[in-house]
Amino acid sequence: MDTPAPSHLDALIDALRRLPGVGVKSAQRMAYHLLQHDRASALRLADALRAAAEHVRHCRRCHGLSETELCAICADPERDTRQLCVVEGPADLAALERTRSYRGLYFVLKGRLSPLDGVGARDIGAAELLERAGDGQVQEVILATSFTAEGEATAHVLAQALKARGLQVTRLARGVPAGSELEYVDLSTIAHALVDRR
Repeated sequence: MDTPAPSHLDALIDALRRLPGVGVKSAQRMAYHLLQHDRASALRLADALRAAAEHVRHCRRCHGLSETELCAICADPERDTRQLCVVEGPADLAALERTRSYRGLYFVLKGRLSPLDGVGARDIGAAELLERAGDGQVQEVILATSFTAEGEATAHVLAQALKARGLQVTRLARGVPAGSELEYVDLSTIAHALVDRR
């Protein structure tokens, strides 16, 4: 006996559930809200998703998201081509750009190493990074991966490969957040701040 096809509501809940950090209950709440209280926003969301899926692609140079072959950052002649900042994903690039403190170029990885999940250097674009960094213009590679175990492992593996090619490699500093009181900061952060003091 054939199982019945999922209803449109079930399909919507399943689609929303695939977003990071969204479980079944949250997906249900979103679907019910959109369909019961805000159908106009539901249609606008559908149109925006379709347009983005059809028109947004990866920049051929940095692998960030762009609607053109070369993103605005890579196409900007005012950017410092001697610096290349390596991030785990497009959201990290956007966060660094919001600081307005970095004027170099970027390389966006396809995530971070996770051996337990079967994600290796090839899966995150390490070969493409080495090729990009070895273009003859890049002098410093800034590793801006997260400070999780996977992010640290990714930074370590990439640093070894980049240094072997004669490139200067630096890592984002870490430490006590501005405006915080030491008694409330976790011990690992305090320890790293002491080691990385300047």
